[in-house]
Amino acid sequence: MRKREPIKKQDNVVFFPGFEKRLTDKGLESLHNRKYSEAIQWLEEARTHDPENGEILIGLVLAYFESSAFQKAKVLAKDMLLKGIGDYFQLVDLYLTILIQLHEYDEIVTTIEVLLEEKEIPPDRHNHFTTLLQFSRRMAEGSGADHEKTELEENNSEPLNLLTIHNLNEQMLVISNLAEKNFRPYIAEIESYLQAEEGHPFIKTVLVSLLKEQEWNKELIISKFLFEYKVNPTKLPDVRQQPKVRQIKACLEQQLENSNPGLLDPIIGLVDRIFFISYPFELEPEQPEAWAAAFQILTQEYLGEEQDLVIIADEYQVQLKEIELAIKQIKMIEKISYPNI
Repeated sequence: MRKREPIKKQDNVVFFPGFEKRLTDKGLESLHNRKYSEAIQWLEEARTHDPENGEILIGLVLAYFESSAFQKAKVLAKDMLLKGIGDYFQLVDLYLTILIQLHEYDEIVTTIEVLLEEKEIPPDRHNHFTTLLQFSRRMAEGSGADHEKTELEENNSEPLNLLTIHNLNEQMLVISNLAEKNFRPYIAEIESYLQAEEGHPFIKTVLVSLLKEQEWNKELIISKFLFEYKVNPTKLPDVRQQPKVRQIKACLEQQLENSNPGLLDPIIGLVDRIFFISYPFELEPEQPEAWAAAFQILTQEYLGEEQDLVIIADEYQVQLKEIELAIKQIKMIEKISYPNI
C-alpha cells in the first residue's frame, strides 16, 4: 500500500495532497494553449508551495519568455542555474536564448567563458558553445569581419546549407562562422535564403544585418510574411536604430514614465522583438502612437490586465482602427516567426 502524502498547511490554510501537481498541470496546460498570463498565475502559485520544483520553474521561465517578460525569465533562469535546478545544459541553452533576445552579448560571453572554464562540457556540445562565444564577442565588440581571404579559401568554401537546418540556434551558429571568413562566396546562398518562404524571419534579420555590417552595396530581395521587399543593405538603418522604433519608445515613455514606469520594460522588450523580426520592412500603420498603444494593450493582456481600447486610443490620440491594425500585425508576426525553444 502506498504511503499517503502529508497534508500541508500554510497561513492556516490546508492544502491537500497533490495540490501543487494540479496547479502545475493547469499552468503547463495554459502555457501549451498560449495563455501565458494564466500560465504565469498558476505556476507562480505552484511555486509558492514548491519553490525549487524544476518542472514548475522551467514552465514559468517559458511563460515569462513567451509573454516578452524577458528580464523576469532571465532572472529566474539564472537563479535555477546557480541552484543547479533542472537539466544544466538544456537550461543554459534557454538562458542564452533569453540573452540573445535582450541583446546582452557581454553576458553571453561571460556565461560561456565560465562554462568553458568550470564545467565539463560534453564533446558534442563543445563546438556549439565555442561558436556562439565567437559570435557574441563579435556582436559585443561591434567589429567587422576581415574580408581578406585567399583565393584558395574562397574556392574551397563549403555551403552553409541553412535551409536544411531546422533548429534556430544551429542556424545562428552557422551564420556566426561567417564573422571569421569572407562571406562573399556565400552570397548566392544567402540571397536564396532571404527569398525562401521557409527561411525564418529572425535569421533573415541577422543575415541582412551582417550584410549591412560588411557593406554589401547591392540590391537584394527579402521575403517576409508573404511580402517581398528590395533593399540595399548599406542604405538601411541599423536594426537597433530604426526611426519608427525610436518614435514608438518616445511615445511610450511620454505616456508611462510617470503613470506606470514598471510597465515600460516589458513593453520595450516586445517592441524590440517585433521590429527586430520584421526588419527591414516598413509596417503599417504609419503612426508611432498607434503602435505604442497596441504594444501597451498587448503587453497588459499578456500580464493578465484588462484594458479599454477606446480609452487607450484617446490617451494616445489615434483612431481605434489604427490600433487594431497594429495589434493584428504584431500578432501575425508573433504567430509566424517566434523561435521555438
